[in-house]
Amino acid sequence: MGLPISLFALMMTSVIGSLLFIIFSFSFTVILSVFVFNAGLYIALTHITKNSALLHFKKVFPLIVSNKKDTHLKYED
Repeated sequence: MGLPISLFALMMTSVIGSLLFIIFSFSFTVILSVFVFNAGLYIALTHITKNSALLHFKKVFPLIVSNKKDTHLKYED
């Protein structure tokens, strides 16, 4: 079981930002703290995914989108 698309995008953004941070940092403790941060974020996101009651996502769009008017005319009859 993986992450939903939105949480996966958040994780990948964090990983790419961390890689940029590692490239331009010169401290070993910063590099270790970035790895700990990414591991903690991954654990938190998988915990949120398994327990969906912690963070409830509503669907934004309706199932059917239509601009037809309800005319009550039956052309098929």
